[in-house]
Amino acid sequence: MRKSLETTALCLAFVLMFGCDSSREKELEQASKKMEEAGKKMEEAAKKGGEGMADAVKAMGEAFGSAAGKKVEPVDFRELKALLPEALPGMKRTKFEGERAAAMGMNVAKAEGEYRNDNSEIEITIMDMGTMSGLAAMATYGWALAEIDRETETGYEKTSTYQGHKSLEKYDKESKNGETTVLVAERFVVEVQGYRLPVEAVKGALASIDIGKLAAMKTKGVQQ
Repeated sequence: MRKSLETTALCLAFVLMFGCDSSREKELEQASKKMEEAGKKMEEAAKKGGEGMADAVKAMGEAFGSAAGKKVEPVDFRELKALLPEALPGMKRTKFEGERAAAMGMNVAKAEGEYRNDNSEIEITIMDMGTMSGLAAMATYGWALAEIDRETETGYEKTSTYQGHKSLEKYDKESKNGETTVLVAERFVVEVQGYRLPVEAVKGALASIDIGKLAAMKTKGVQQ
């Protein structure tokens, strides 16, 4: 849990450091402060053997809620599972799972598919960030409010757009491992991870997901 809190705080700090839309900067800053305060409360409660942990957890949930701005009920994970392909070129689906989880005021749903052949593997995850949508999602995925373009001797990492949505792409030519993550409508996250295969296979797996259909669900479960 501590690691996830630190990651969120770092993403928030990154976004604030490099700037974002002025109308959102103040909201992100306020959310960052609330998360930091809640994190300290949880740390203090842990040192006291759990005393005050319930209040700390409640504070963290409220912090995420303030970042989200609205209460969002995640879509049924079965709808997300329906977007996963039955197979990929040369690969059979070996895993087909979905779940909904709620903790600390966060309520999310996700579906996972795994595809394999004798040499390679692709994992696809589709997640509805639910109560962590909007600013909270963009803070968690700090690259969504940044521009990245980096190359090494063996690979690259860059932000771009995919069908109008912000994306992050990574690939290593040496290991032939790569991944692409797309933040859809500031609510859904599609992540494709490929192992021991060309980058075209990762992109092909992403293309198998109906992003338009996913984006059309963006108002589903949103409460004022």
